[in-house]
Amino acid sequence: MLEGKKIALYVTGGISAYKAVVLLRELIKQGASVRVAMTDHATEFVAPLTFSVLSKHPVYTDTFDTSQPDSIDHIALADWADHSIIAPATANILSKVANGLADDFVSTSLIATDHPLFFVPAMNNKMYQNAATQRNIKQLEADDHVVMTPDTGFLAEGYEGKGRFPEYGRIIDEFTQLVVSDRTLLAGKRFVITAGGTKEYIDPVRTLTNKSSGKMGHALADAATLAGAEVTLITTSQLPVSSLVDVIQVETAEQMLDHTTEAFQQADTVIMAAAVSDYRPENISEQKIKKQDHLTLELSLNPDILQLLGQRKKEGQFTIGFAAETDHLEQYAQDKLTKKAADMIIANDVSCQDQGFNVDQNEVTIFTKEGDRKHLPLNSKTALARDIIAFVAEYMKEGK
Repeated sequence: MLEGKKIALYVTGGISAYKAVVLLRELIKQGASVRVAMTDHATEFVAPLTFSVLSKHPVYTDTFDTSQPDSIDHIALADWADHSIIAPATANILSKVANGLADDFVSTSLIATDHPLFFVPAMNNKMYQNAATQRNIKQLEADDHVVMTPDTGFLAEGYEGKGRFPEYGRIIDEFTQLVVSDRTLLAGKRFVITAGGTKEYIDPVRTLTNKSSGKMGHALADAATLAGAEVTLITTSQLPVSSLVDVIQVETAEQMLDHTTEAFQQADTVIMAAAVSDYRPENISEQKIKKQDHLTLELSLNPDILQLLGQRKKEGQFTIGFAAETDHLEQYAQDKLTKKAADMIIANDVSCQDQGFNVDQNEVTIFTKEGDRKHLPLNSKTALARDIIAFVAEYMKEGK
């Protein structure tokens, strides 16, 4: 996907600057041509020579470098690049670009760039959650730039928090998604997407649940957002997602039903990617149940959210479901299309260990109510989500 792309990599002054070295290598492995610019503070963490050797190009650091008098370097780099990545993106650079400040090579080049920028934030969790930082992120996204959500994990300060430099695979996946995205694809459309495995309480500390991680649903929310849709994500998962997505956290199937039903009233399309528990305990103990040799639970059926939405949808609305099966994939998918009055069922085989629940990749076959089918081979869930959204967009455009 990145073969032949010209990428400007801007490295700013955070402790994660050393991770930009590996990111540079990953971009080159994907076939991209990369040139690097660094802030003065970034050079305190990693020597420019490291990036120069790996990229096979000089590293830009000085706005007033006159070694190439026939060009203005910060303009030349902005003009040369097809795409630009800022990694790590500190709170400082987010603030500068959001507010139009240009006082060094990096910020001056970024303000001269006329394509969407891709920011990879990495900082202390308190700095990331600061109201000013969040305000700057919203401004950047309003200006059509993309700001990744950082990972949650062990920080340089010695404790866990949200602000860690994201995993390289996620950066490449999300950046590739930006490179190939068409933001006019779903412009003006409203999507409701569900994700994760619901929990049904047995007592105050125990639940019935399943293996769904929410990765597929969150990837779909990001892909639909990049395609221009306004997205509401109703999820049980804490996984990162674009800050442009309206996130509603739930736990139980009934909570998911209530929020999904309400959100779908104003939406064009719902994608039920969540693994909703089929059953819930008939009675929930108010106290923790003590260990017993044998325990019998009375279970009741949960509401079938996709089926209810299929019965209630209005003209022009689309309902799309997932079928996680271990056998008879096509038969069960076709049955669900009819039973749930769905427009589309996306079926995947969860009996395979390398795909489906709680892993980073998947393989699906899409079945439509018109009898069409499309197989999407094994791929990362980020890439797969992009292909699913493209298929959905075309289906909606044809008004089937």
